[in-house]
Formats: sequence, structure tokens, C-alpha cells
Amino acid sequence: MRSPQSLRNGGGTPSPHARIPTPHHHFHSTVSVQKLKRFNSLILVFRLSTFCFSLASAVFMITNSRGSGSDSPRWYDFDAFRYVFAANAIVAVYSLFEMIASVWEISREVTLFPEILQVWFDFGHDQAFAYLLLSAGSAGTALLITLRGTDTCRATSAFCVQSTISIALGFAGFLFLGLSSLLSGFRVVCFVINGSRFHL
Repeated sequence: MRSPQSLRNGGGTPSPHARIPTPHHHFHSTVSVQKLKRFNSLILVFRLSTFCFSLASAVFMITNSRGSGSDSPRWYDFDAFRYVFAANAIVAVYSLFEMIASVWEISREVTLFPEILQVWFDFGHDQAFAYLLLSAGSAGTALLITLRGTDTCRATSAFCVQSTISIALGFAGFLFLGLSSLLSGFRVVCFVINGSRFHL
């Protein structure tokens, strides 16, 4: 039988109503998951913006034909404009795929591919396609500058205006793809250092 002194010092059987300290690991993990979802949601916004601008650029370019005569300018008559269309169409398809992958990751909390493959796939393709858009936009801009000094833009100014809009939309797509590339690069660094795509 325990003495009253031991009972007063807590040596007896604990009361069922006594407070038991609860660990805070669940709280921290919940906060980390929420941070990861916000991070992935930001990437999704950039992917969506890239898709919209690149698709709009491709549509503006492919519909840029004036007149039905043989001397009427058409976008496919110029190598640089064909390059602009192809680059933006490719990036639009890629961005659509990445949007699906982002929605998958947000909803299921796992990557579409194995994690190490996903982080390197995103970063590598973001870099490559960002340079592709920048190169296409630069080529299109150089051609536009040349055309403004010729009869093409004087006779059919709408052709050059629509080409300018298409190229500008392509540069906007490059901007958002560049931002996506920064975030995917951050995920690569975190994976290399911590073994996780995000510093939790």
C-alpha cells in the first residue's frame, strides 16, 4: 500500500482524467502539407498562364493570312513565323500536360511520375521550352523589324499587327514558363539536398 506522501508526489495510479501531453508532429505535418499544396497551386497558376498565352499566340499566328491572291502575305511564307507558331504550339501542349500533372499532385499528394523523375522532367523541359520560346520570339521580332521597312506592312498593316500580337503573347508565355522554371528548379535543389521535392 502506497503512503499518502507518495500519492501526493504523483506515485499512485494516474487519474483517467489527467491531461496527457499530445505531440505536435501532426500539426507540423499538416502545416507542411498545406505549404506544399500552396506551392503546387502557384505552379499550376503559372502553367495555366503559359498555356493560355502560348495557345493564343499560336492561334493568332495560324489565322494570320491576308487576301487570297498569290502576292498576299501569309504567315507560313516566312520561316520565322512558322517557328513562332511551332514553338508556341509545342509549349501549349507541354503546359497542358504539366497542368494535368499539377492537378494530379495537388489532389493525390503524389507526383504523376516517380518523384526523382518528375522533378528532373519538369525542370529540364521548363528550361528547354523556355529557351525555345525566347528563340522563336527573337526570330519573329527580327523579321517584323525587317518587314516594317518593306511594302508588306505598308500594304497590309493588319498582317504585321497580328504578327506583333502573336509574338508578344509568345513572350508573355515565356515569362510565365520562366517563373515555372524557377519553381521547378527550387524543387530539384530541395530534392538533392533533402531527398524531398519540397523543404518540409
